[in-house]
Amino acid sequence: MSRVDDVLGGQDLSAPGVERRAAVLGHPVAHSLSPALHRSAYAQLGLDTTWAYGLQDVTAAELPGVVEQLDGTWAGLSLTMPLKQAVLPLLDVVDPLADVTGAVNTLVVQPARAGTGLLVGFNTDVHGIVATVREAAPPGWRPERGVILGARATASSALAALGELGCTSPTLVARSFAGPGSAAAAAHKMGLTTTNLPWSRSEDVAAVLRDADLVISTVPAGVADPVAAALTALVAGEARPEGLTDRVLLDVVYDPWPSPLVRAWSGAGGTVAPGWGMLLHQAEAQVRLMTGRVPDVEAMRTGLLAELARRAAAGGAVPAPPPPFDLPQR
Repeated sequence: MSRVDDVLGGQDLSAPGVERRAAVLGHPVAHSLSPALHRSAYAQLGLDTTWAYGLQDVTAAELPGVVEQLDGTWAGLSLTMPLKQAVLPLLDVVDPLADVTGAVNTLVVQPARAGTGLLVGFNTDVHGIVATVREAAPPGWRPERGVILGARATASSALAALGELGCTSPTLVARSFAGPGSAAAAAHKMGLTTTNLPWSRSEDVAAVLRDADLVISTVPAGVADPVAAALTALVAGEARPEGLTDRVLLDVVYDPWPSPLVRAWSGAGGTVAPGWGMLLHQAEAQVRLMTGRVPDVEAMRTGLLAELARRAAAGGAVPAPPPPFDLPQR
């Protein structure tokens, strides 16, 4: 078996003493903050000498071969795009929340009597969204008008989070709403009524955002930049002195930070829930599922902020992808 290195610290998943392993998979994935989060939790829980956490670039086409090779040394996998939906047919059991959202970001290898282990899929993104929004929102705040930018896997999780926060009739803004795995399909399964706004004119999108209590942007970096400019112009031209006070934006983009949308929202007086906060809280839930222990979220927050500061000092550079790691054959 070849040596297993990843981009954060060269951690070896096959090193002597490592008894339990986990990793984050996706394509691309070199930017992932999951190693910093999970390793901070392992250190705080006293597991850092026997647990290791890696990172590997895996496409949707490669995923079945990777999953097939998971053995009992593996605690689980963190999954990012484009694997959150691709993993569904590969699982033995899918948690109800993951099933209704159609998005799995956490694969847990659970012991089974047959000895091969059950592959169970969970969605901790919903918890991550709810927790970071509640951290940022004023006491007693409850959103009535929610808007989601995007309509794919993360948007489906955002829909479930809005429902948990008390908003059951959100607006979806996207260029396309069709197809399996879409947020519109997930809304139907959840029993939510959505208003679908085609993303054509940035000014129209900005007007919808201006009147929302909670906005969750799930689109990639740069996509919402024209909307940010339109929102700044719209708010500057209005005579409403309260701006966006007591209104919350969660932009899942954390690099670059702050995004133009975050700057526009903050400039209008709105409250921002940072994208890295979602990562923090979803990872805390992942650690609980994989280890069976409750990590200190503040220790994980410290590790996350330290890694973000390290990257900022390095000019925001993302490390080169690691060499492939060898998964043991059954």
